[in-house]
Amino acid sequence: MGKRNSRPWVVSDELWLLIEPLLPVPGPKLVAGRPRVPDRQALCGILFVLHTQIQWEYLPQELGFGSGMTCWRRLAAWNEAGVWDRLHVVLLTKLRAAKQLDWSRAVIDSSHVRAGSTGPKSGPSPVDRARPGSKHHVLVDGQGIPLAVSLTGGNRNDVTQQMPLLAKIPSVAGRVGRPRRRPDALLGDRGYDHDKYRRLVRTTGVNPEIARRGVPHGSGLDTHRWVVERTIAWLHGFRRFGIRWERRDDIHEAFLGLATCLITHRHVQRLC
Repeated sequence: MGKRNSRPWVVSDELWLLIEPLLPVPGPKLVAGRPRVPDRQALCGILFVLHTQIQWEYLPQELGFGSGMTCWRRLAAWNEAGVWDRLHVVLLTKLRAAKQLDWSRAVIDSSHVRAGSTGPKSGPSPVDRARPGSKHHVLVDGQGIPLAVSLTGGNRNDVTQQMPLLAKIPSVAGRVGRPRRRPDALLGDRGYDHDKYRRLVRTTGVNPEIARRGVPHGSGLDTHRWVVERTIAWLHGFRRFGIRWERRDDIHEAFLGLATCLITHRHVQRLC
């Protein structure tokens, strides 16, 4: 994905030009006091937390990002306004216009993350001695570009997330004709093996290519499935996802949405 930025929380001019038009207009200040922290600086503070896993209250004031509470409120407000969803569509549209989205197949997988405490969309994890945990479910195109990401409790069965993730793929324009939102095929490992869900996937016009339990390895799916594992590794490269510290699910989902956009933006820089 290119050379790693030593200060990845610094928002580039290129990225800011895409984000700024999507931000909601702030309302009037109800109480006189300090001037409002500029949105770009607050976004840098949010990215600092995402990249370093620092607690909000310890966000260094000398960096000029504003207080941790200011950045937290800004993240919550922007997520509620759908900023990250709309930014993701903008980025996917750029990729499709450049003929860089591979709709021939999509690949699905999930990864477990331990939760610091119980809360919405967390649950006893079967892979971590029933400790509280969550799952990040990821659906990517044929080359690993994220199309949809979601959060569930750690005890949710992966197979139940095929239809919600397919439904979450946005409608992507960028080419002459109708926008596109469905891949030709859906690839998954044995955790997604269930005839009921195969039938449901087919009803959307997508061909399920899911590994079957009890069948020896060597189906050839792994030659295509590795791209989603790589994308999950990139996602968990953001240190904030080492442990889910946010009790509120919407705040964790806000970080997920932002991280998804950052990964997609790297693809735009590389391919467009």
